[in-house]
Amino acid sequence: MFQPTSRAQHTQVPHRSDLALRNEANTRTSISRRTVLRGTGAALALPWLEAMTAQVNALDTGVGHSDSNRPIRLAALFVPNGVRQDCWTPEKDGANFEMTPSLEPLSKVKDQLSVFTNLWNQGSNVGDGHYVKTSGFLTCTTINKSLGIDLNCNGKSMDQVAATHAQKQTPIASIELGIDPVTTGVDTNVGYTRVYGSHIAWAGPTSPLARELNPRLVFERLFRASNPNRALDQQNTLLLDRVLADVRELKDQLGASDRQRMDEYLQSVRSIEKRLQKQQSGRSPWQPLAELSMDQAPASDQPDDFPEHVRLMLDMIALAFQTDTTRVCTFMFGNAVSGRNFSFLEGVSGGHHDTSHHQNDQNKLDAYQKINRWHVAQYAYLLEKLQSMKEGEGNVLDNSMILYGSGLRDGNSHNPHNLPILVGGAAGGRITTGKHFRQNSETPLANLYTGMLQAFGCEINGFADSTGTLPGFRS
Repeated sequence: MFQPTSRAQHTQVPHRSDLALRNEANTRTSISRRTVLRGTGAALALPWLEAMTAQVNALDTGVGHSDSNRPIRLAALFVPNGVRQDCWTPEKDGANFEMTPSLEPLSKVKDQLSVFTNLWNQGSNVGDGHYVKTSGFLTCTTINKSLGIDLNCNGKSMDQVAATHAQKQTPIASIELGIDPVTTGVDTNVGYTRVYGSHIAWAGPTSPLARELNPRLVFERLFRASNPNRALDQQNTLLLDRVLADVRELKDQLGASDRQRMDEYLQSVRSIEKRLQKQQSGRSPWQPLAELSMDQAPASDQPDDFPEHVRLMLDMIALAFQTDTTRVCTFMFGNAVSGRNFSFLEGVSGGHHDTSHHQNDQNKLDAYQKINRWHVAQYAYLLEKLQSMKEGEGNVLDNSMILYGSGLRDGNSHNPHNLPILVGGAAGGRITTGKHFRQNSETPLANLYTGMLQAFGCEINGFADSTGTLPGFRS
């Protein structure tokens, strides 16, 4: 039976507490979903494993640059459960669009905002209310219906296409952030594993990327990358090797499907080690664009206060982009079917998912709108923060593309048509901003992603089911 290695068995490697495989279940058939790999500046959750089910049931080497030779950044922010439709879409098109009740928090950055109407994700127009629309949000593909054995999104998410393109330009190819832990088990209402609802970033069809939930650990990871230290990197390499040995021991106790997932996960861990080795070699020409010091670190690890937790994660995105430690990021405000309680907002009670199933009840619609507006206000906070970060004659937002959206239009109907989609930032002048782009009905969402990837510098003609790019979007 797998047992985490004790400190005494590896006395040659210090700081065992900094990197430990913590397994709260000690049986062959049940592994806690809280089992994680922890290291200085990183916390890597195990992939979803069948062995967790028992417990659950019981409970180009270049990169896009602007004309001023500034790096282009790309982020995707995902909101679960859709929006209140009648408060979202502007009536006027083009530059004269008005800020609707949901969009009003973005008034200060209206000139850097693009609003899109009539985009849809055809690949998610099947199966269930939420899971297909979440895991397919950035892939524009149809995921396999699965109870957890054969996870497959049948594609690669657009953020990871960008990350692959930019991976040699920064110490960290991409960062994936979230608030809620991975949800496990099966949603018996629709016959899908809930794991699908916890991922929007996919390195490949069967490889959802683990998200970091702790802002302090995100900061420490960014700090290490921006302040490379030869001795520390050597130590971290040893620590990663030690964790891999622990995980291989665990893998011996798993079934065939779980072993395959663990193999894929180990490859992901090894990729981190390679990045550390690259820093150690001293051959990388990368230099941070802004100084990063421990004085900027979050005061706490993982706040219990949800609004504060969200703000800290958005601060980490801004810091990562300002320092050019990475140019690609995803963030999930919540998992699919999120029941997050928003009672901290006046006039709101109950969970987000239940509120989104408003059935046209006016009280629920009003609460739904307040939740929508709060999410948009957090998005506005990030855009304004990036805009305040000077870069050359402009600012970081000028050289970014910050996507915001949900995989469904309305939580009550689960409609994947006319998705609520926004993009903030001008990608170094490569995309048009300050406009409401109304498309023909059922224009592929992938058309927007194609244009964004091209603006990022990817030499592609299309993405997923795209039929071209959006007229007028590319400058």
